[in-house]
Amino acid sequence: MRKNLIIADKTIDIYQAESPCAPMVILNSYQRVGEELLEQCAELGCPDFTLVEISGLVWNDEMSPWTIPSFSRDEPPFGGKADDYLGLLIGEILPAVKAALDTEPRSILLAGYSLAGLFALYAATKSDLFAAVASCSGSMWFPGFMEYIKQQDITTLPKHIYFSLGDREARTKNEILRTVEDNTKELAAYLSQGGIDTVFERNKGNHFHQVALRTAKGIRWILSHTE
Repeated sequence: MRKNLIIADKTIDIYQAESPCAPMVILNSYQRVGEELLEQCAELGCPDFTLVEISGLVWNDEMSPWTIPSFSRDEPPFGGKADDYLGLLIGEILPAVKAALDTEPRSILLAGYSLAGLFALYAATKSDLFAAVASCSGSMWFPGFMEYIKQQDITTLPKHIYFSLGDREARTKNEILRTVEDNTKELAAYLSQGGIDTVFERNKGNHFHQVALRTAKGIRWILSHTE
């Protein structure tokens, strides 16, 4: 069953699970991919879950933890409004979703691709709401993010964190983007050493290759590692 909400100019597509208490996966999306994603999840044999896909985001603002300038002529600057968006997500969007479903999921998981993958991990440092995180091709090149994570008490983070990256994503002339693979590997290893159940998965292709499939693989992993 699919339901739709509009909150603060965000489109929230709710794909309700068959089981009333199934886990809920929140996915912040650059564009709506819910139906394709669910098809990929079904092919991968994902457990039953409710998908809450949120789109219509001011991407570079609401998915970035702090301000940084643009590093491309075609790219707007990053506005650093992740805290504001997280407040909206927890304070308004999730209560409205639960009311629409008239149920309480047994767990809430957070997934995201690209900059939303970065946001997913950042959000987990700000709230204990999320039982697991999937950062799929996450923007771990973001300046200062490595240092930020290492300043946190990682014992408060979710016990299950998934990272993935395409094997061609670091092959770029841009010096900032080129750090993405080394940073992702380092973060995964650092969190694993801190006792978090962490995996780093490599996929074929560049950043834009098989987005729905890569996201589905991350969702399958976090679902299979949480109750």
